[in-house]
Amino acid sequence: MNPIDDPRLTAMGLLAEVHAGLVARMQPVLSTAGLSEIDFETLLRLGRSPGERLRMTDLAAQTGLSTSGVTRVVDRLERDGLVTRVACTADRRASYAALTDAGRERLTAVLPLHLADIQRCFTGLLADEQLEAFLEALRTIRDVVRPCATAGAAESRSPVRS
Repeated sequence: MNPIDDPRLTAMGLLAEVHAGLVARMQPVLSTAGLSEIDFETLLRLGRSPGERLRMTDLAAQTGLSTSGVTRVVDRLERDGLVTRVACTADRRASYAALTDAGRERLTAVLPLHLADIQRCFTGLLADEQLEAFLEALRTIRDVVRPCATAGAAESRSPVRS
């Protein structure tokens, strides 16, 4: 077989095309809510975490940002009143990013529209069995390529988790 026709290249190409297409489809709703993709991801991860907060290092690991990158995002969200920093009582060197009431309200307001987009262009295109298998496959891959993606988060009891 010619390496140019390798199905592994097709898999990577399809994944990249789907990701780019989904991001483009989701962006208008996020932009209308005044959120970038990383702002939304940060608020969502905080909202889905115990106590609606994460250690800054865990938030960086979950988002794949550097510590300085997550600091910049949290600084911006803090200026907008959507998150706040909370000192860690057990470790003075550590701090948490925590969702504020305004952050929770912004997230709650955007989620129905975002979920409708997800349903229309992604999960709604798959049968229940396909979605379950797809999620399992994604978690298998994620656990190898981004093992820290769930740092600091409690294991979800829902069959559909991040």
